[in-house]
Amino acid sequence: MLKRLKNNYFLLLSTFLILYFFFNLLSGQRGLISYLEKNKNLSNLQKEEILLTRQISDLDFKNSLLSNNLDPDYIETLIRERFLFGKKDETIYIIKNNDSKN
Repeated sequence: MLKRLKNNYFLLLSTFLILYFFFNLLSGQRGLISYLEKNKNLSNLQKEEILLTRQISDLDFKNSLLSNNLDPDYIETLIRERFLFGKKDETIYIIKNNDSKN
C-alpha cells in the first residue's frame, strides 16, 4: 500500500493542488462568485447615482424658480397643489380614497 502511494505521489499532489486552486478561484473574498456579486452591486449603485443626480438637478431647477427670478406660473401651481386654492368661480373637488372594508 505504501509503495503504491509513493508511485502515485505526483498524481495525488497535483489533484490536491488543482482542487485547492479551483475552490479558491470560486470562493473567498477574491473569488469569482464574490466578483460577480460586487459587479452587480456596482451596477445597482451606478443606477442609484443616476437617479439621485436627476433628482438633484430637478430640485435645483425648482429652487431656481423660487429664488432667482420668481416664476408666477410655478408659484400658482404650488399654491393650488399645497393649499387647494383656486381662482374666482372655480370649483375644487377633493377625492378621497376609501380603502377600508366593512
